[in-house]
Amino acid sequence: MRIGIVCPYSFDVPGGVQFHVRDLAEHLIDIGHQVSVLAPADEDTPLPAYVEGTGKAVPIPYNGSVARLAFGPITAGKVARWLDRGAFDVVHIHEPIAPSLSILALWAVEGPTVATFHTSFVRSRAMQAAYPMVRGSFEKIHGRIAVSESARETVITHIGGDAVVIPNGVFVDRFGAAVPDPRWQGTPQAPTIAFLGRIDEPRKGLPLLLQALPQLLARHPGLQVLVAGFGDIAAAQERLAPELANSVHFLGGIDDAAKARLLASVDAYVAPHTGGESFGIVLVEAMAAGAPVVASDLPAFSRVLDGGRSGVLFPTGDPAALAAVLGDLLGDPARRQAVGEAGRRHSRRYDWSAVAADVLAVYETVVEGTSAVAGRESPPMWLRRWRSEGRSPAREARGGGYRTRGAGS
Repeated sequence: MRIGIVCPYSFDVPGGVQFHVRDLAEHLIDIGHQVSVLAPADEDTPLPAYVEGTGKAVPIPYNGSVARLAFGPITAGKVARWLDRGAFDVVHIHEPIAPSLSILALWAVEGPTVATFHTSFVRSRAMQAAYPMVRGSFEKIHGRIAVSESARETVITHIGGDAVVIPNGVFVDRFGAAVPDPRWQGTPQAPTIAFLGRIDEPRKGLPLLLQALPQLLARHPGLQVLVAGFGDIAAAQERLAPELANSVHFLGGIDDAAKARLLASVDAYVAPHTGGESFGIVLVEAMAAGAPVVASDLPAFSRVLDGGRSGVLFPTGDPAALAAVLGDLLGDPARRQAVGEAGRRHSRRYDWSAVAADVLAVYETVVEGTSAVAGRESPPMWLRRWRSEGRSPAREARGGGYRTRGAGS
């Protein structure tokens, strides 16, 4: 199958949507499909052979963050030419309402089209401004995917219609095979915890973790916090209280291999995010690497962690609660091992081998001329497959999570 995938966010800066697009494309290529990805990227950005860059993007506030987007007539021409050259069997547009390549592709696309919605609880001015521009083009979308129930609820509330929930994927075995790095491994006297995320973005929760740190250090004086992520490290270090400086280490941006080693090394992974999350791919990566996960009880995180059965949840925004549950976990090696093993088993259901199969089922349905959202006498392929496995969208929604054919289902 010839597949065109549109990513609205720049490949210059790593992000969840970019990783999702990259990994989906690579899995589809590995199993024999022809895939081309269109994304913003500066001319000097190293890109995989299957990615075509459209040039420099500009930072725009979007969904509580700052996204690097591309728009305008020159970019629109590049999108149209890419679509013409590709002659794709199906075009897969990610975040079709994002004011970037996605809107331009939605305007220009003809033929089978699938859209994936990643965002939850959108409040951005950019989204409010963009929606009227694409509202009339949504009829071009033949299949809708949401990466989580939170993202699906956003579709229903802000856009209308519905979407089938297919989560983000992870190459589980890559993380499971990661070799721990002695530099990042803890000891009973000096345990290590990891935080991954943009350090300048408060909703990722680093300030909350640092608020909890004095209470944690009172129980575990040798605790070391390893912070990996892009941002102004010098400014972050200046904001640290002097008594915390020796316990917090900023690693900067790290590549995928280093991320896997880090997650395989630490005594716990902490996700103290305060909002704006529709899934939580790094939680799955941490589980796959065997790291016990401690996360805020955002609905999306709770679903990924199977309601707390595959990780430890604490009340969102409560540093004292974070310190208490994390401190307890660090002091109980047997429980840490049990939580890590439960997470590792649970992560299998998010492996790309299972997730991409469901994405392909939507592609095939759309190419066959059916719709993933409108009722028909002959149900869509993905729905026929779910029913044959005893699944249904209603049951998935009631269960609050996603089930695949992988281990642990």
